[in-house]
Amino acid sequence: MYSVSVKNIVKNYGSVKAVDAVSFDVNKGELFGLIGPDGAGKTSVFRILTTLLLADSGTATVEGFDVVKDYRAIRNKVGYMPGRFSLYQDLTVEENLNFFATVFGTTLQENYVLIKDIYEQIKPFSSRRAGKLSGGMKQKLALCCALIHKPDVLFLDEPTTGVDVVSRKEFWDMLARLKQQQITIVVSTPYMDEANLCDRIALIQAGRIMSIDQPGHIVQSFPKQLFAAKADNIYKLLQDLRSDTDIESCYTFGEYLHFTLHAADSSEQGVAEIAGKYHPEGFEVKKVTPNIEDCFIRLMQAQQNKGTLKMTADE
Repeated sequence: MYSVSVKNIVKNYGSVKAVDAVSFDVNKGELFGLIGPDGAGKTSVFRILTTLLLADSGTATVEGFDVVKDYRAIRNKVGYMPGRFSLYQDLTVEENLNFFATVFGTTLQENYVLIKDIYEQIKPFSSRRAGKLSGGMKQKLALCCALIHKPDVLFLDEPTTGVDVVSRKEFWDMLARLKQQQITIVVSTPYMDEANLCDRIALIQAGRIMSIDQPGHIVQSFPKQLFAAKADNIYKLLQDLRSDTDIESCYTFGEYLHFTLHAADSSEQGVAEIAGKYHPEGFEVKKVTPNIEDCFIRLMQAQQNKGTLKMTADE
């Protein structure tokens, strides 16, 4: 039995289809990532799975319990950390923890072993009001409150959005330790670099799942040689490459342009000859290894073009 199972979930907000026939399964003890930009449908999926929102159609179970029929049982088995800080800002750290423990009929001491590593980091601020904490400390407090009743499944909706790089790393280190305690963790994030920290990921855009697999397998499925190029006038180079019939796909990526050719066999010399037609000043080109973000962009383009741009050679 899967820890979380979603089958063809659909959710509409008026004329907007926020979740479009989404299906995925999460194994017990797995760290599963739902990766996508703002507005992709991640929060709607999480709210459905935590029984806060009803889907228009489809089914979903958490620990074998139906999200509609068995919502009371699910609420005792899951911990949920929403994207926005939702604890009581006027209560202290200690008061928030005691309140959530009381709601679930437990105490901080009963589940101290589970949250010890996190709690020890916020303990020095136990008498400080939650609203006065830093972003990283708010994040740790919210995670403690979500774990206070020792849930079987932990849902974390964009937990690292708006916090500094150091706090992000610390948070993922905490998730790795929680995973060792056999807690199933489902996390959503818009940060593509965090995908590699998950066991498996689902890439979601416009309410649709584009790919589900281990991050490494998704990267390996990128079908063509990827190139990175730049020039003094990078915007003109972007326009020129996008209008060139030899170029399959071209998009901005930091200070570079990432692109692929229609030709299966491609070399840096061949690419340089293509760009040479436009005589760009300061032109540089090199082969690069694709990452999750490159794969996401390719899948998104394929979805927008209704499959004219393929993610894998045998699709």
